[in-house]
Amino acid sequence: MNSPVRRRLVFIDALRGVAILLMVVYHFCFDLSHFRLADFDFYNDPFWLNFRTLILSMFLLLVGVSLVLASRKTLDTRRYLNRLGLLLGSAMLVTVSTWWMFGDRFVFFGVLHFIALASVLGLLFLRAGWLNLVLGIVLVAVGSSYQSSWFDEPGRRWIGLMTHKPATEDYVPLLPWFGVVLLGLFVGPWLYRLAQRWQGMGDFRVAQWLAFSGRHSLLIYMLHQPLMIGALTLLT
Repeated sequence: MNSPVRRRLVFIDALRGVAILLMVVYHFCFDLSHFRLADFDFYNDPFWLNFRTLILSMFLLLVGVSLVLASRKTLDTRRYLNRLGLLLGSAMLVTVSTWWMFGDRFVFFGVLHFIALASVLGLLFLRAGWLNLVLGIVLVAVGSSYQSSWFDEPGRRWIGLMTHKPATEDYVPLLPWFGVVLLGLFVGPWLYRLAQRWQGMGDFRVAQWLAFSGRHSLLIYMLHQPLMIGALTLLT
């Protein structure tokens, strides 16, 4: 799914870089709270809840956009499977490491688990066109408003629609978030045309740094928390 850097669209990479920057800020504030260096309520404060929703929405919209870009001509199956394997391996590492750190609050279906699954399911909707817009809105609406105790069982929690948020440090269920991916599939062709016209933004240093972060988003995601937690551990 990754093309050589010279072929990449700076605008798309920079958008992902903005999401990465916001994510690092969010997690840094979370770590400050975890180490009792600040008093932030990430579980009830509307600001932090909406901030997380914004970051996730940016990332997952770009998952759909990236699938569109990767399959514009012919999907490079080997590159796609390599990327998928990397996502799955990273997701397993997150599960194991959070189990070691947080015990019962370990991440059983977080953002990487979701992106891996959405990257597979999204292939079924690559040519759905306007259906992606309609279905995306429906899934977001249903996933945000409907709840049933049937989905509270451990083996079904990854779907969403639970009556309560499970005790876990990161939870990105299939619903409503796959609806956001479908919206990304819908706007992907339009963003592709826009990004082509804005390739010149790569001449600006800020855009270069953001695009660099966007191209290495998975690596940054995997490394930033251990580095920040390690630094705060030494500080405290």
